[in-house]
Amino acid sequence: MTAVMNSEWGQNDNGQWEVVIGLEIHAQLATRSKIFSGASTAYGAEPNTQTSVVDIALPGVLPVLNKEAVHMAVKFGMAIEAEVTDRSVFARKNYFYPDLPKGYQISQFDLPIVGKGHVTIELENGETRIIGVTRAHLEEDAGKSLHEDYHGMTGIDLNRAGTPLLEIVSEPDMRSPKEAVAYMKKIHSLVQYIGICDGNMQEGSFRCDANVSVRPRGQQEFGTRTELKNINSFRFVERAINVEIERQIELIEDGGEVVQETRLYDSVKNETRSMRSKEEANDYRYFPDPDLLPVVITDEYRQQVRGELPELPDHKKQRYVDNLGLSAYDAGVITSSLALSIYFEQVLNEVGDAKLSANWITGELSAKMNREEVDIQNAAVGAKDFALLLKRIKDNTISGKIAKDVLEAMWNGEGSADEIIESKGLKQITDTGAIEAFVDEVIANNPAQFEELKGGKEKMMGFFVGQVMKMSRGKANPAQVNELIRSKMKQ
Repeated sequence: MTAVMNSEWGQNDNGQWEVVIGLEIHAQLATRSKIFSGASTAYGAEPNTQTSVVDIALPGVLPVLNKEAVHMAVKFGMAIEAEVTDRSVFARKNYFYPDLPKGYQISQFDLPIVGKGHVTIELENGETRIIGVTRAHLEEDAGKSLHEDYHGMTGIDLNRAGTPLLEIVSEPDMRSPKEAVAYMKKIHSLVQYIGICDGNMQEGSFRCDANVSVRPRGQQEFGTRTELKNINSFRFVERAINVEIERQIELIEDGGEVVQETRLYDSVKNETRSMRSKEEANDYRYFPDPDLLPVVITDEYRQQVRGELPELPDHKKQRYVDNLGLSAYDAGVITSSLALSIYFEQVLNEVGDAKLSANWITGELSAKMNREEVDIQNAAVGAKDFALLLKRIKDNTISGKIAKDVLEAMWNGEGSADEIIESKGLKQITDTGAIEAFVDEVIANNPAQFEELKGGKEKMMGFFVGQVMKMSRGKANPAQVNELIRSKMKQ
């Protein structure tokens, strides 16, 4: 059965159903070599050129644990205030798939390296929620099956096989797709802040499986869950969960039963479809890997790693609010991305005005990036160039309105802010005599409206300022225009 949904969950909710969501996030760790071999983890190499005898499971070879992967896992545990276990064990997870040469995946089962922790998410309405993290365990990634250009056959690329993964398993604490997205974004931000994952979703470095179930509101027992596999964008996570919720509710209300299974999300058709029945742990026949010793973590090592933690997003957000005077919203937007916070601080160092910098970054620049569907790393205007634009607003060379046009031209590669202002003759008029001439002409052309303004109809001020700005082609300094109009009212 497939299901298609065009509306967001909640719009058609009659209050009878409650949604339960848990996410399993796979973060590819940013080590230079694989978790059990010395092969490179660099992305983009020719297929099967970055594999070792360990990765392709030649007989007699033995895995050797990458110490840096352990270090990164412990770092994550510290960042979410989780239990970092004294002793963790690697296990063999047995299943057969073409891109898994050994016939089993080395993972962790009973004794993961990171136990229970939590993160705080903030929703669009400003509400905060604490989402529990059940565990985070180390494992190796599988290879990749390639289906295109093989004329009915499948190609296998084992470059990714053995790349270290941290699988982060949440508690089933989320109750809407938007909460799931907020949680996923928080983890995405966190792993980048602490430097353990580049977060590149296009390259598969950060992806998730979503476990979704519904139950009658008020019922304590969970409904039967389905797993939505390998979703690699925030937008698709929200859409896939919306579709699956609607499918399950329709199925139950039509007298059917939800089957525990793994499903795929088709973003083109906006539907989920069955992939396979969902396995239980005993289906994988887990047992401790005899080739790998337990990992022992000491208190001294925990303290060492804790001391290496950088400023985390929540702390940085509070600092921006307390020390820079930013609104909680602006500070939250900026600190949600490590790259964006770095950009902001580079701009702030040049401009020296936190509120102006934040307003333009969260406003015009973010809107432009959203329209172009790019992130800050790929923005067409760098931090230094953007700072120069803001300096020209601050020193009254241009108005905020004209600055929007200058930013558009900068984005299109027409030059720096100064070059565009000069070539297009956009310098703001600050000469009082010139502005007064515009004000006098507008008043002379609108005597009745001016009498209304003088009589206390304050909203007419906007009309007069607008007329002067129009006459000056946006170049008159708005503050001076206001001041001159008010002085004329007293004459």
